Amino acid sequence: MTFVLVHSPSVGPSTWGPVAAALERRGHAAVVPDLTGVTAGDPPHWPRVVETVRAAAPAQGPIVLAAHSNAGLFVPVIKEGLGDRVVACVFADAHLPPERGLVKPGQDGFLPFLRELAGESGVLPRWTDWWSEEDVAPMLPPDPALRERVVAEQPRLPLGFYTDPVPVPAGWDAVRCSCLWFGPPYDTVAERARQRGWPVLRIPGRHLHQLTDPEAVTTALLKLSRRS
Repeated sequence: MTFVLVHSPSVGPSTWGPVAAALERRGHAAVVPDLTGVTAGDPPHWPRVVETVRAAAPAQGPIVLAAHSNAGLFVPVIKEGLGDRVVACVFADAHLPPERGLVKPGQDGFLPFLRELAGESGVLPRWTDWWSEEDVAPMLPPDPALRERVVAEQPRLPLGFYTDPVPVPAGWDAVRCSCLWFGPPYDTVAERARQRGWPVLRIPGRHLHQLTDPEAVTTALLKLSRRS
């Protein structure tokens, strides 16, 4: 079984790096597809998300998908692209897709903020530049080299990435789905997961807690995927 750790396209693969290493130390295979180039070229962008994950995933064997932040909204199309090998989906401080239909990576209430950031260029700054240093610094890992890598690899995404709809195939959630959350505002996401009958687990922390406490996050992923 392989854990496919899907990072938010707003950041980069190093946000899952410490958890991938922790999984491997415990005898589990793990891959982190690099989604930083998925907005190169014309929209829609979601097919490149699917192809990038599929190219990084193993050709055979069961897969656990673990998605962080707005990568959660791409889980249904990723799962469809990987087929029946996906045995579980874990949403780690991640947005939940609907059961079917279409979903935008940017929530309606958040889009005015993004439009202001993008300005006339239509291109957003790096995600860590959306917030104040006081907000960002506690989320980043204490290791200076990893901290620098996490910041440097962030892409500058077009505003359209957040406004273009992503399809949600019906039946995607027929496999085991679960929710791991760290803190607000994902408490409301966790409540919606409970209402859908999913297992829910909390590790108190900030949004990039997988960087600051990868061992605890790894333990939670194993528990939620029913693997030990």
